Amino acid sequence: MPLSADVWAMMLFVVVSFWGVAGWALVRTMRQEDRKVELLESQRELDTYSPKALDDLREWIEAHPDDPYAADAREKYNECVETLRTTDRHFYGWSDERIARLEKL
Repeated sequence: MPLSADVWAMMLFVVVSFWGVAGWALVRTMRQEDRKVELLESQRELDTYSPKALDDLREWIEAHPDDPYAADAREKYNECVETLRTTDRHFYGWSDERIARLEKL
């Protein structure tokens, strides 16, 4: 039983959509990684957390001070704050005002 034109059209659409989205995601990811490598080569350090992620990490540390992983989380938080203060260019959208308000734990 041969497939109808509608079925062929839908299969073609799905295949093109899948590979189009996959290709776009690959190109976008590679550009981001190139930017990270460029920052690492020029500064030797890279901000490891976005503003939202660092806020979330701080909230978790404050909510779970006795957790076995709290010391490690505090160390990662402080490393990111120090990196943000010592580097001129950042991967994530950090403003100078936001960095100035950060405090180590």
